[in-house]
Order: sequence, then C-alpha cells, then structure tokens
Amino acid sequence: MATSERGTAPADSAGRADESAGAPAAPDCPGPGGLPCTGRGRPGVPLRTTLALGVVAIVVGSTALVLSSSSRDPYLAAGDPATGTYLAPSVEGDRAAAAVLAGPYVERPGPLVPARSNRATAATSSVSRPLMAAPTEPAPAVGALFSPDEDGSPVHHCTASVVHSPAGDLVVTAAHCVHDDGFRTRLVFAPGLHDGVAPYGLWVPSRIDVDPRWISSRDPDHDVAFLRVRRAGRGGGRIEDVTGAERLRFDAPPGRPAQLTGYPEDRDRPVSCRHTADLQSATQLRFACPGFPNGTSGGPMLTDLDPATGTGSLIGVIGGLDEGGDDLVSYSSRFGAEVAALYRRATAGPATKAARPGSGTEALGLTPRAAPRS
Repeated sequence: MATSERGTAPADSAGRADESAGAPAAPDCPGPGGLPCTGRGRPGVPLRTTLALGVVAIVVGSTALVLSSSSRDPYLAAGDPATGTYLAPSVEGDRAAAAVLAGPYVERPGPLVPARSNRATAATSSVSRPLMAAPTEPAPAVGALFSPDEDGSPVHHCTASVVHSPAGDLVVTAAHCVHDDGFRTRLVFAPGLHDGVAPYGLWVPSRIDVDPRWISSRDPDHDVAFLRVRRAGRGGGRIEDVTGAERLRFDAPPGRPAQLTGYPEDRDRPVSCRHTADLQSATQLRFACPGFPNGTSGGPMLTDLDPATGTGSLIGVIGGLDEGGDDLVSYSSRFGAEVAALYRRATAGPATKAARPGSGTEALGLTPRAAPRS
C-alpha cells in the first residue's frame, strides 16, 4: 500500500498511485505543536493511529472499536445508503451554526458580488512562481466547511464551493468531507470566510448527495458530494444570489491551466496555486503543487476564471486518491458522466425534511457514536 499524510491508496499496475514521480518523503509526525498527522478532511483521525487500531481490532475486537470511535464525531446519520441521500433536519443545522457563532466567528455583511459577465474568458493564467500554494484573497463563492466538534468548538475541516443550479442553492465538496461511516450532521458552510468574519452568512445543508459507491467502499473515483443549502436560522434566500457561483464542467480535457484553492484548517484565509490539471488515470486528475494541507479537501479546481467575479469553470475538487493527495500533489475524482448524474439527482430531488415529533437524537434521526458498533 502506498501511504500518505491524507490517506492510503493501492499502488497497482493500473496507475492508481503516481509511481513515476517517486514516493514523497514521509511527513514529520507529530506536526508543529504535537498535532497528529491526519487526512486532509478527516480531523482528529490520525492515519497511523487509524491503521494501528485496525490491526488491534483483529486481535481484540470491540475494544479497539471503542478507541477508534472516541476520536470521531459523536453523531452521524445513516441517510439512505441505497441512493446516497440524506435529508437533514433543520434543527441540527441551526444548532451547528450557533456553535460556530459562539466561537471566534461573526457574520458581517461583505461587499456586493459583481454580476457575471457574458463574454468569453481566457484560460486561467500561467503557472504560479514559485510553484507553491500561497495565501490569496477570499472569493465569495468559495468557503470553509465547518463541523463543530463534540464540545461545540467550531473547527473548519474542509473547503466547498457554490455551483450553479436551477434552485440556486447548491454547494460541492469532497464526499469524504461529509460522509465517514455515516453522514455528518454538524456541517456549516461559510463562503468568503476571512479573519473570523463570515461576510456572506452561514449556510447549512438541507440535503446531501453522494454516490452510493462511496458509502459502500469509499471508492476514490466517487469522492464528490453535492449539498443543497439554506441560510442558517432563517428562511428564504438563495446562496447563489448572494455569492455568485462556479459553472460545473464535465469531461473537461486534461492538461489545461487551472487554479486550485482551499482553506487550511488552521487558517481563516484560503491558499491557492496555478498549474495544470493533468490526467492521473481515466478517472482521476492530478495537480502538482505543494502546500495544500489538512482542511483543503473539497477545494475547487477552476479553469476559465472571470477576472470580474473570480468565478470560473469547476472541473474537480480536492479529493479522490489518498482522499486528496499528499504534501506535493493533489488529486480529484474526474468530473464525467457519473458526477453529472449525481448533480442531476441532487438538483431534482426534494431539499427539505420535517423533523419527527419528539426530542433528542431519536427525533433527529441521529446515531450516537459513543457506544461500540458491532
């Protein structure tokens, strides 16, 4: 198995791992401040600890499961594994947004988003020099994806983007950011986040869609998720009208100039890099630029950027192989016919679900994770 800081992938003859470039140096673990190495979008689940617990599980069974579950979110929802859909109760999203605002974050109106121009745009500008992800100005349609932890502390663990849809309420990210043995129920999207300020408000999912093959086997070719979102704590309003939106492009030719952007989990400003989006395999894109750490999973891979709005054509999100890559290379599931079908399903289905009568986790359709699973 070829391992990286952000996951594992089989290094087989089909080219599912990039052997030609050589294996990158192993990251120093623990990191600064004693922080463990983790996958880009899996906070608190160190790769080496997870692998070790897997070995222990073979020997001692449920004891290891208790240890493993203690570092994960305490609540996950099953949703519908057959379709890959979860309809989120509004109360849980509002609670998660309140947890974010109870921390060091505030909502403060941001600048108006320029109208999209109808003129054709040129290819994204040339390669970054030096070739390294660097801090960049926040874009209204790109933001941080929060998942407040068990004690309510707000942490953003992934990145997401607003994409155009008929209802104007769609966000795209990586599947591993929203489903890990169940759908995450504490998700909050802050587009344009910077310096502790959410200038375009906080938005929470009403519906989440992933490919069922991600649920059944964590297939890296299906590491994509679409979220229908609403403004937290209030009704009405479309996120696309507030932030603008990226345009989805399916089956984009490889080798085009692109820009990759993501929010590191320890910063409230994004980093970005310009390079080419190359073909890793028939189902994966690779983007060779160092400097995309934990938290950047789900970040958009954009071409044809409009200089007036900062939006472009979205051809991938950080994810796929190794759940996003390593310190040197980022990957994306290739956006083809199957991602297009997932988009159509996400935009065609219902986006709301009333909470069941009652209170507590049973009313929310949530599953406590404190107890061992058999």
